[in-house]
Amino acid sequence: MEAELRAGRFPESRLDDPAYGEPGDQPGLVASRARSGGDSVVVVHLELRGTTLALRSIARRVLQLTAEERELAREIESLTRKLAPQLLDQPGVGPHAAAQLVLSWSHQGRITSEAAFARLAGAAPIPASSGQTVRYRLDRSGDRKLNRALHMILATRKRSHPATIAYIERRIQEGKSRREATRCLKRYLARSLYRLLEHGAPIAT
Repeated sequence: MEAELRAGRFPESRLDDPAYGEPGDQPGLVASRARSGGDSVVVVHLELRGTTLALRSIARRVLQLTAEERELAREIESLTRKLAPQLLDQPGVGPHAAAQLVLSWSHQGRITSEAAFARLAGAAPIPASSGQTVRYRLDRSGDRKLNRALHMILATRKRSHPATIAYIERRIQEGKSRREATRCLKRYLARSLYRLLEHGAPIAT
């Protein structure tokens, strides 16, 4: 029997055998009877069968969710290209980041200046000088989803955008840390994206 089970030829009809339990018995009772009979192979078969059913159910759910995610991603990209195509022409700006920028910005005139947009995004540096040391720290307030969109755009640019890579290297040579250079870049990015949103093509409705 054990060889049949390992080879995948163990007939499920054997599970109805009185030696392995009656139909409708609880799994614990079936397992108990199997152990008392000295045959643990049926217990293993039941466990494998339950595990297989669970894995199949999870796999079907994963496929379903993957299909839904891809459909929603296509819809987001379609809407973003309609509302703000100028954003998607910028290096490092993908459909999801562009969608968050549009959501946070909303419409022309809502945010009165690029400084206000930077403050909303948490990209405006806060003075933290002490004595003769002049320094700034990150602003952890504002719209954190917008801040994350800027962060992801910068993360992409730092890997593949030559101008961004050169800027960071130049700032480091000037004595700034990589974190300070990134903070400056995020402030610049907020300013440039705000101008694209505010003075680009009107948002379609």
